[in-house]
Amino acid sequence: QVQLVESGGGLVQVGGSLTLSCAASGRTVRRYGLGWFRQVPGKEREFVAATTYSGGSTKYADSVKGRFTISRDNAGAKSTVFLRMNSLKFEDTAVYYCAADLNGLGSTVGEYEYWGQGTQVTVSS
Repeated sequence: QVQLVESGGGLVQVGGSLTLSCAASGRTVRRYGLGWFRQVPGKEREFVAATTYSGGSTKYADSVKGRFTISRDNAGAKSTVFLRMNSLKFEDTAVYYCAADLNGLGSTVGEYEYWGQGTQVTVSS
């Protein structure tokens, strides 16, 4: 079992920055890759970024490449994954979800086994 708790969402202006955090815990958490997805009402959940269990490799959706950075900190029995979001656009508005993937660097919803509750990010003018 892996538990995931996101934080850091909020309201930010276009062009601004925001950093999301996801605290991951559980006996086997360090075996899992961690990723971020986002979803807006009426649309499917879409992949944003992912990193391996070590944090040594990353993958990004084309829509965020060059603007978002995923990183991971493994300390003790917990892991924290961060999503640094720069140059935010209106279309980045969504609920952002953290998820755990045993194989690492997954980019589809079906590859992820555990999910957090999500945190809202709203980009405004």
